[in-house]
Amino acid sequence: MSDWSYTTIAALVWSLASLIAFGFAGDWIVRSCQKLRLGVRLILPAVFGLPYALVGAGHPHGGWLAFYFVLPVLVAALLWRAQQHDPQQRGDWHDLMILLALGLAVDLRWLEPAWPAHLSVIGKLILLDSGLYGFLVIRKLTNVGFDLRIRADDLIIGLREMSFYAPIAVPLGLALGFLHWQGYLPRPGPAALTALFTFFFIAVPEEIYFRGWMQNLLERRLGRNGSLFLTAAIFGLSHFNKPAGFNWRYVLLAAVAGIFYGRAWRQRRRVAASAITHTCVDTIWALWLR
Repeated sequence: MSDWSYTTIAALVWSLASLIAFGFAGDWIVRSCQKLRLGVRLILPAVFGLPYALVGAGHPHGGWLAFYFVLPVLVAALLWRAQQHDPQQRGDWHDLMILLALGLAVDLRWLEPAWPAHLSVIGKLILLDSGLYGFLVIRKLTNVGFDLRIRADDLIIGLREMSFYAPIAVPLGLALGFLHWQGYLPRPGPAALTALFTFFFIAVPEEIYFRGWMQNLLERRLGRNGSLFLTAAIFGLSHFNKPAGFNWRYVLLAAVAGIFYGRAWRQRRRVAASAITHTCVDTIWALWLR
C-alpha cells in the first residue's frame, strides 16, 4: 500500500475535518450535539476511528481497529462522568486521567505501532478530535478558546509574546549550544509551507492540549500564575522524549517558551493567539536556528 494512497488522503482529510469544523463552527456543533440523546452523544465520537479503518486495518496489528473505534467513546464517557461529578469545572480525576492518557500516548509513542510508517500523525489527530469532542460537547468545558477564525488581536498578542521570548531564548540557546545559526535565506514557498504545517500539526494541537485544556483547568485551582508556570513546566518536560533523545537544553527552552505561550492564551482565552506565538518560534527555529 502506498503511503499516500487515496484511502490515506481520505483518512487525513477526515481527521483534519473534525479539527477544522470545531475551529470554525465549534459553538454550532456543541449546540447541535446537545439536542441528541445522551446515548447517541456518547456513541457518536466512534466516527473519529474511521481514519484507522481506511488506513490501518491492513496493518498487521488488526486489533487496533477496535481500539480506535472504542477510544473516542471511552474518552466521552469519562468526561461525562467528570461533568456529573464536577459541574463547577474545577477539574477532577476523570479530567486528569484523560489528560494523562492522551499526553502520554503521544509523548511515549504508544500508538505508533498501529500505523504504517510516517502516518502516525493521523493517529494523533484522532486523539485530538476525541479530546475536542469530549471536552467541548460532553464536558462542556468553558474558556478553551479554540477558534480558527483568527482576529487582529490574535496576531498582535501572538507576535508580541514571540518578541518577548526571542531575546531570552536565542542568546540562551546559542550559549548552551542548543541553537546554531544557519545564516541563509529560505525560499518563500518552503518557508510558508513550514509555517503552515507547524501551525496545523504542531502548534494548534499542542496549544489546545496544554493551554485550552490543561492550563484552563489548573487555573481554576491554582490561579493565573500557578497554572501558567506549572503548565509551562509540564510542557517543557513533554519534550524529553524527542527522536534525538533526552536533551535538558530542549526541555529548558521549551518550558520557558511555555510561559509565553500561556501568556498569549490567557490574554483573551484564545488558542489562536498562543498557536501564532508557537508557530513563529518553531518556524524560526526550523529555518534558521537548528
